[in-house]
Amino acid sequence: MKKGLIIGLLLCVTAAGVFASPSDGIFACKVGQFDVYMMVERETAGNAGILAGADPAILQRLIPAAGFKHSTNTFLIKMPGRNIVIDTGFGGAIFDKINKLGVPPEKVDAVLLTHMHGDHIGGLQKDSKACFPNAKVYVSAKELEFFTKTNVNQAAVDALKPYGSNVVTFDPAALGSTLKEILPGVSPFAAYGHTPGHSGFLVENGGAKLLIAGDFLHVALVQFAYPDISTTYDADQKAAAVVRRQILDYAAKNQIPVAGAHIVYPALGTVTADGNGYKFTPSAE
Repeated sequence: MKKGLIIGLLLCVTAAGVFASPSDGIFACKVGQFDVYMMVERETAGNAGILAGADPAILQRLIPAAGFKHSTNTFLIKMPGRNIVIDTGFGGAIFDKINKLGVPPEKVDAVLLTHMHGDHIGGLQKDSKACFPNAKVYVSAKELEFFTKTNVNQAAVDALKPYGSNVVTFDPAALGSTLKEILPGVSPFAAYGHTPGHSGFLVENGGAKLLIAGDFLHVALVQFAYPDISTTYDADQKAAAVVRRQILDYAAKNQIPVAGAHIVYPALGTVTADGNGYKFTPSAE
Protein backbone atom coordinates (compact mmCIF):
# COMPACT_ATOMS: atom_id res chain seq x y z
CA MET A 1 0.00 0.00 0.00
CA LYS A 2 1.26 3.43 -0.99
CA LYS A 3 0.80 6.12 1.62
CA GLY A 4 1.07 9.89 1.68
CA LEU A 5 0.23 11.88 4.78
CA ILE A 6 -1.49 15.22 4.32
CA ILE A 7 -1.04 17.69 7.18
CA GLY A 8 -1.42 14.88 9.69
CA LEU A 9 -5.13 14.53 9.02
CA LEU A 10 -5.84 12.83 5.72
CA LEU A 11 -4.26 9.55 4.66
CA CYS A 12 -4.23 8.94 0.93
CA VAL A 13 -4.07 5.28 0.03
CA THR A 14 -4.15 2.81 -2.79
CA ALA A 15 -5.77 -0.11 -1.03
CA ALA A 16 -5.17 -3.70 -2.07
CA GLY A 17 -7.65 -4.71 -4.76
CA VAL A 18 -8.76 -1.13 -5.42
CA PHE A 19 -7.99 0.59 -8.70
CA ALA A 20 -7.01 4.13 -7.80
CA SER A 21 -5.04 6.11 -10.33
CA PRO A 22 -5.42 8.90 -12.88
CA SER A 23 -6.10 6.31 -15.59
CA ASP A 24 -8.97 4.88 -13.54
CA GLY A 25 -10.22 8.31 -12.55
CA ILE A 26 -10.45 7.20 -8.92
CA PHE A 27 -8.52 8.77 -6.05
CA ALA A 28 -8.67 6.94 -2.71
CA CYS A 29 -8.03 8.35 0.73
CA LYS A 30 -8.97 7.73 4.33
CA VAL A 31 -10.62 10.16 6.72
CA GLY A 32 -10.14 8.41 10.01
CA GLN A 33 -11.77 5.02 9.50
CA PHE A 34 -13.80 6.22 6.51
CA ASP A 35 -12.72 5.27 2.99
CA VAL A 36 -13.33 8.19 0.64
CA TYR A 37 -13.13 7.90 -3.14
CA MET A 38 -13.11 10.76 -5.59
CA MET A 39 -14.44 9.51 -8.93
CA VAL A 40 -14.05 11.41 -12.19
CA GLU A 41 -17.38 11.35 -14.02
CA ARG A 42 -16.27 13.27 -17.10
CA GLU A 43 -13.23 15.22 -18.25
CA THR A 44 -13.41 17.86 -20.99
CA ALA A 45 -11.50 20.89 -22.26
CA GLY A 46 -11.75 23.83 -19.88
CA ASN A 47 -13.20 27.20 -20.85
CA ALA A 48 -11.90 30.31 -19.10
CA GLY A 49 -14.66 32.26 -20.84
CA ILE A 50 -17.04 31.22 -18.07
CA LEU A 51 -15.21 33.54 -15.65
CA ALA A 52 -17.12 36.76 -15.09
CA GLY A 53 -15.17 39.98 -15.56
CA ALA A 54 -11.74 38.40 -15.22
CA ASP A 55 -8.81 40.64 -16.13
CA PRO A 56 -7.42 39.35 -19.47
CA ALA A 57 -3.91 39.82 -18.10
CA ILE A 58 -4.67 37.38 -15.28
CA LEU A 59 -6.02 34.82 -17.73
CA GLN A 60 -3.04 35.22 -20.03
CA ARG A 61 -0.70 34.62 -17.10
CA LEU A 62 -2.50 31.67 -15.53
CA ILE A 63 -4.15 29.82 -18.40
CA PRO A 64 -1.73 27.74 -20.52
CA ALA A 65 -1.71 28.51 -24.23
CA ALA A 66 -2.34 24.81 -24.85
CA GLY A 67 -5.52 24.97 -22.79
CA PHE A 68 -6.55 23.17 -19.63
CA LYS A 69 -8.83 20.39 -18.45
CA HIS A 70 -12.18 20.60 -16.69
CA SER A 71 -13.44 17.70 -14.59
CA THR A 72 -16.81 16.70 -13.19
CA ASN A 73 -16.40 14.56 -10.07
CA THR A 74 -18.51 12.51 -7.71
CA PHE A 75 -17.61 10.99 -4.34
CA LEU A 76 -18.17 7.72 -2.50
CA ILE A 77 -17.75 7.35 1.25
CA LYS A 78 -17.55 3.87 2.74
CA MET A 79 -18.05 3.82 6.49
CA PRO A 80 -18.95 0.99 8.84
CA GLY A 81 -22.48 -0.14 7.94
CA ARG A 82 -23.16 2.64 5.41
CA ASN A 83 -22.24 3.68 1.85
CA ILE A 84 -22.73 7.31 0.85
CA VAL A 85 -22.56 8.92 -2.59
CA ILE A 86 -22.07 12.67 -2.90
CA ASP A 87 -23.51 13.91 -6.21
CA THR A 88 -24.21 11.59 -9.14
CA GLY A 89 -22.64 13.43 -12.05
CA PHE A 90 -24.29 12.96 -15.42
CA GLY A 91 -25.19 9.38 -14.57
CA GLY A 92 -22.48 7.68 -16.60
CA ALA A 93 -19.09 6.65 -15.26
CA ILE A 94 -20.20 6.77 -11.64
CA PHE A 95 -21.92 3.39 -11.94
CA ASP A 96 -18.91 1.61 -13.42
CA LYS A 97 -16.73 3.08 -10.70
CA ILE A 98 -18.86 2.34 -7.65
CA ASN A 99 -19.27 -1.22 -8.91
CA LYS A 100 -15.50 -1.48 -9.31
CA LEU A 101 -15.21 -0.30 -5.71
CA GLY A 102 -17.54 -3.03 -4.53
CA VAL A 103 -20.62 -0.87 -4.00
CA PRO A 104 -23.37 -1.60 -6.53
CA PRO A 105 -26.18 1.01 -6.64
CA GLU A 106 -28.51 -1.07 -4.49
CA LYS A 107 -25.93 -0.99 -1.68
CA VAL A 108 -25.83 2.81 -1.56
CA ASP A 109 -27.67 3.97 1.57
CA ALA A 110 -27.61 7.72 0.99
CA VAL A 111 -27.07 10.18 -1.83
CA LEU A 112 -26.09 13.68 -0.72
CA LEU A 113 -26.56 16.53 -3.19
CA THR A 114 -24.44 19.65 -3.14
CA HIS A 115 -27.00 21.22 -5.50
CA MET A 116 -29.41 20.39 -8.30
CA HIS A 117 -27.66 21.26 -11.53
CA GLY A 118 -27.84 18.54 -14.17
CA ASP A 119 -24.21 17.45 -13.84
CA HIS A 120 -24.87 16.59 -10.19
CA ILE A 121 -28.29 14.91 -10.36
CA GLY A 122 -28.04 13.14 -13.73
CA GLY A 123 -27.50 9.75 -12.12
CA LEU A 124 -30.46 9.80 -9.76
CA GLN A 125 -33.04 8.27 -12.10
CA LYS A 126 -33.37 6.55 -15.43
CA ASP A 127 -36.68 5.86 -17.20
CA SER A 128 -38.47 7.21 -14.11
CA LYS A 129 -36.88 4.60 -11.86
CA ALA A 130 -34.50 5.29 -8.98
CA CYS A 131 -30.91 4.40 -9.86
CA PHE A 132 -30.19 4.00 -6.14
CA PRO A 133 -33.28 2.04 -5.11
CA ASN A 134 -32.44 1.69 -1.42
CA ALA A 135 -31.04 5.17 -0.83
CA LYS A 136 -32.37 8.27 0.82
CA VAL A 137 -31.57 11.48 -1.05
CA TYR A 138 -30.45 14.47 1.02
CA VAL A 139 -30.73 18.02 -0.32
CA SER A 140 -30.89 21.41 1.35
CA ALA A 141 -34.44 22.69 1.90
CA LYS A 142 -33.56 25.97 0.21
CA GLU A 143 -32.24 24.18 -2.90
CA LEU A 144 -35.28 21.91 -3.11
CA GLU A 145 -37.66 24.85 -2.76
CA PHE A 146 -35.94 26.82 -5.52
CA PHE A 147 -35.66 24.04 -8.11
CA THR A 148 -39.02 22.37 -7.55
CA LYS A 149 -41.30 25.27 -6.55
CA THR A 150 -39.87 28.78 -6.91
CA ASN A 151 -38.11 28.30 -10.24
CA VAL A 152 -39.33 24.89 -11.34
CA ASN A 153 -36.75 22.83 -13.20
CA GLN A 154 -38.43 19.76 -14.64
CA ALA A 155 -35.20 17.75 -14.74
CA ALA A 156 -34.79 18.33 -11.00
CA VAL A 157 -38.40 17.37 -10.33
CA ASP A 158 -38.03 14.20 -12.41
CA ALA A 159 -34.73 13.29 -10.73
CA LEU A 160 -36.29 13.25 -7.26
CA LYS A 161 -39.73 11.87 -8.09
CA PRO A 162 -38.81 8.14 -7.89
CA TYR A 163 -37.53 8.63 -4.34
CA GLY A 164 -40.80 9.97 -2.94
CA SER A 165 -40.70 10.15 0.84
CA ASN A 166 -37.04 9.11 0.80
CA VAL A 167 -36.09 12.69 -0.11
CA VAL A 168 -34.75 14.27 3.08
CA THR A 169 -34.09 17.99 3.49
CA PHE A 170 -31.61 19.73 5.75
CA ASP A 171 -30.79 23.31 6.73
CA PRO A 172 -27.01 23.77 6.61
CA ALA A 173 -25.27 26.13 9.00
CA ALA A 174 -22.46 28.50 8.05
CA LEU A 175 -18.98 27.01 7.92
CA GLY A 176 -17.19 27.88 11.14
CA SER A 177 -20.38 27.77 13.21
CA THR A 178 -21.75 24.68 14.95
CA LEU A 179 -22.62 22.19 12.21
CA LYS A 180 -25.24 19.48 12.61
CA GLU A 181 -24.64 15.94 11.38
CA ILE A 182 -27.15 14.48 8.95
CA LEU A 183 -25.33 11.15 8.97
CA PRO A 184 -22.58 9.93 11.31
CA GLY A 185 -19.48 11.97 10.57
CA VAL A 186 -21.09 14.02 7.79
CA SER A 187 -22.29 17.58 8.35
CA PRO A 188 -23.55 19.96 5.63
CA PHE A 189 -22.49 23.58 5.50
CA ALA A 190 -24.09 26.47 3.63
CA ALA A 191 -22.24 27.49 0.48
CA TYR A 192 -24.97 29.58 -1.13
CA GLY A 193 -24.17 31.54 -4.27
CA HIS A 194 -23.56 29.11 -7.09
CA THR A 195 -27.17 28.11 -6.55
CA PRO A 196 -29.56 29.43 -3.88
CA GLY A 197 -29.18 26.33 -1.70
CA HIS A 198 -25.72 25.09 -2.69
CA SER A 199 -24.10 23.12 0.15
CA GLY A 200 -20.83 21.45 1.00
CA PHE A 201 -20.13 18.61 3.40
CA LEU A 202 -17.63 18.32 6.23
CA VAL A 203 -16.55 14.70 6.64
CA GLU A 204 -15.02 13.93 10.02
CA ASN A 205 -13.84 10.79 11.78
CA GLY A 206 -11.21 10.04 14.38
CA GLY A 207 -9.94 13.63 14.39
CA ALA A 208 -9.44 13.67 10.61
CA LYS A 209 -11.47 16.04 8.41
CA LEU A 210 -12.21 16.69 4.75
CA LEU A 211 -14.28 19.43 3.13
CA ILE A 212 -16.17 18.27 0.05
CA ALA A 213 -17.14 21.67 -1.28
CA GLY A 214 -19.05 20.97 -4.49
CA ASP A 215 -19.06 23.81 -7.03
CA PHE A 216 -17.28 26.36 -4.87
CA LEU A 217 -15.09 27.00 -7.92
CA HIS A 218 -14.89 25.90 -11.56
CA VAL A 219 -11.55 27.14 -12.95
CA ALA A 220 -9.02 26.15 -10.30
CA LEU A 221 -6.09 27.67 -12.20
CA VAL A 222 -7.61 31.11 -11.60
CA GLN A 223 -10.09 30.98 -8.74
CA PHE A 224 -7.74 29.74 -6.01
CA ALA A 225 -5.43 32.67 -6.62
CA TYR A 226 -8.29 35.10 -7.34
CA PRO A 227 -11.29 33.87 -5.33
CA ASP A 228 -13.27 37.06 -5.95
CA ILE A 229 -13.74 36.04 -9.60
CA SER A 230 -16.98 34.13 -10.07
CA THR A 231 -18.48 32.38 -13.10
CA THR A 232 -21.15 33.66 -15.43
CA TYR A 233 -23.54 30.93 -14.29
CA ASP A 234 -23.23 31.47 -10.56
CA ALA A 235 -26.76 32.44 -9.52
CA ASP A 236 -25.38 35.14 -7.23
CA GLN A 237 -21.83 36.00 -8.25
CA LYS A 238 -21.12 38.18 -5.23
CA ALA A 239 -22.38 35.59 -2.76
CA ALA A 240 -20.43 32.86 -4.57
CA ALA A 241 -17.23 34.88 -4.22
CA VAL A 242 -17.85 35.52 -0.52
CA VAL A 243 -18.46 31.85 0.25
CA ARG A 244 -15.52 30.72 -1.90
CA ARG A 245 -13.17 32.91 0.12
CA GLN A 246 -14.83 31.71 3.34
CA ILE A 247 -14.24 28.05 2.42
CA LEU A 248 -10.63 28.66 1.39
CA ASP A 249 -9.89 30.72 4.48
CA TYR A 250 -11.43 28.07 6.74
CA ALA A 251 -9.51 25.25 5.03
CA ALA A 252 -6.22 27.15 5.22
CA LYS A 253 -6.54 28.29 8.84
CA ASN A 254 -7.73 24.92 10.11
CA GLN A 255 -5.47 22.84 7.86
CA ILE A 256 -8.36 20.82 6.47
CA PRO A 257 -8.01 19.30 3.00
CA VAL A 258 -10.63 20.36 0.48
CA ALA A 259 -12.14 18.55 -2.51
CA GLY A 260 -14.13 20.01 -5.37
CA ALA A 261 -16.57 18.77 -7.98
CA HIS A 262 -14.73 20.55 -10.80
CA ILE A 263 -11.06 20.27 -9.88
CA VAL A 264 -8.98 17.93 -12.03
CA TYR A 265 -7.63 14.67 -10.63
CA PRO A 266 -7.00 14.11 -7.77
CA ALA A 267 -9.46 16.96 -7.09
CA LEU A 268 -8.38 17.02 -3.46
CA GLY A 269 -5.57 18.81 -1.68
CA THR A 270 -4.45 21.40 0.81
CA VAL A 271 -4.96 25.15 0.77
CA THR A 272 -2.54 27.79 2.01
CA ALA A 273 -2.88 31.56 2.03
CA ASP A 274 -0.90 33.28 -0.72
CA GLY A 275 -1.11 37.07 -0.78
CA ASN A 276 -4.72 38.08 -1.34
CA GLY A 277 -5.52 34.63 -2.65
CA TYR A 278 -4.70 31.01 -1.97
CA LYS A 279 -2.48 28.23 -3.23
CA PHE A 280 -3.81 24.72 -3.84
CA THR A 281 -1.46 21.75 -3.48
CA PRO A 282 -2.97 18.53 -4.89
CA SER A 283 -2.72 15.41 -2.78
CA ALA A 284 -0.24 12.72 -3.77
CA GLU A 285 -0.89 9.00 -3.70
